[in-house]
Amino acid sequence: MARECDITGKKVMSGNNVSHANNKSRRTFAPNLQDASFLSDSLGGKVRLRVSTAGLRTVEKNGGIDAFLKSTSNRKLTTAARRVKRQIEKCCPHDHD
Repeated sequence: MARECDITGKKVMSGNNVSHANNKSRRTFAPNLQDASFLSDSLGGKVRLRVSTAGLRTVEKNGGIDAFLKSTSNRKLTTAARRVKRQIEKCCPHDHD
């Protein structure tokens, strides 16, 4: 399973551990990923995605998973989020705002 947020697209980054003596060794910075269940009104059930904590706040700010996916372009979403967006559009094609 890739360590990537399904909403924001945040991935693992790399950098250096720097000691007091200024010695450098490589390390990775992993995003804070959580397995989250979002309640989808359009699908009538839960949608499970792997999102960062920033992604959770983004979805809540935009009024839920349905509203967020409808207002976001496909090129900004990961494949898992695009799949959910297609299911929502297939279920309710008349709800385009």
